[in-house]
Amino acid sequence: MKEVYKSKVYTERPDYADYDAPEKFQAITGIIMTHLRQHPKAVCSYSGGSDSDIMIDLIETARKIVPSLPPVRYVFFNTGLEMKAIKDHVKETEGKYGVEIEEIRPKVGIVSAVRAYGVPFVSKIMSAGLSEWQKKGIPLSIAEEYGRAEDKAAKRRELKERYPNCESVINFLCCCNSAGEPRPNIQLVINSSKYMRDFIGEYPPDFQISAKCCDCCKKQVAHDVQKDYEMVITGERRAEGGMRSVPRKDNTALCFTETSSGQYRFRPLYYITDKDKDWYKKRFGLRYSDAYEVYGLTRTGCCGCPISHKAVEDLEKIRPYEPNVVKAAWNIFGKSYEYRAKYNMYKAGRLKAERERRKNVDGQMSMFDCLS
Repeated sequence: MKEVYKSKVYTERPDYADYDAPEKFQAITGIIMTHLRQHPKAVCSYSGGSDSDIMIDLIETARKIVPSLPPVRYVFFNTGLEMKAIKDHVKETEGKYGVEIEEIRPKVGIVSAVRAYGVPFVSKIMSAGLSEWQKKGIPLSIAEEYGRAEDKAAKRRELKERYPNCESVINFLCCCNSAGEPRPNIQLVINSSKYMRDFIGEYPPDFQISAKCCDCCKKQVAHDVQKDYEMVITGERRAEGGMRSVPRKDNTALCFTETSSGQYRFRPLYYITDKDKDWYKKRFGLRYSDAYEVYGLTRTGCCGCPISHKAVEDLEKIRPYEPNVVKAAWNIFGKSYEYRAKYNMYKAGRLKAERERRKNVDGQMSMFDCLS
């Protein structure tokens, strides 16, 4: 049986991650109480999305149950490309819980960030990998060299010597780790998106790829706000995939960790599934923003961000209500939308060809079986 690689996010998950929704949320509420008691100076990022709605409800429920718990500072990071539905919902949420949700804008807006660094494509991981590949200029053919090598560890060492200071790019292109061990099924490699390496080789991008707009418009701004707080609360969920589903330097299980600076990171929703969210919304009668309830979106995040595979589809849902936002998104991210559509067509063609080839091979085998 083929061994399936599982990261620490899965193997070191807490017991409550496997509870049913009622018990899981009860456990999380208790955990929130404990951490707020132990780390009273806390700041929480509120995006106006469905995850944030559940998170703020859990926090304020905990504070209602235990009135002595300290207040939490809530902040909303406005990238400059936000739906009116989200901005209105932030104000509604303030009134609902009797809290202030402070709106903060970045020094470098999303348009300037994209012009300076590049446009996101497929995922943050893919964007980071392709951005480094574009900068370093390493040929895609190193993956073929690595694939043909009998001693993959030796080949990996040789590639490192040939291309110094390119560790992450080599691993990304060759779908391996730094020891030279194949890792074709993890999200940190180029073929985590099927046939991507072949597609990039046949149709090189004519634009700069990067996910640094996220750093400029959210991460750096958040860091400036959060640096003076003892505990930072965010609504990340493993089920969202991408970078949120792999271990990072400051954590393993991702629920509650201490950073090297002594600050604590608390992700109370990390092991909440979509099914859990549905249960909570119905049980406590939450109403999400009009982006969900009226426009029909299933996820918001950064409006129009190409990292979402449904970005173009979602923009069409938004268009009847907020056409100017849709126009702005196309002006900023259009090249990535078009390139992804081309990749999707390429992938579909390759998958179809593979199915036909397997079908023909199976048919030939059946014929020979009959003759034998």
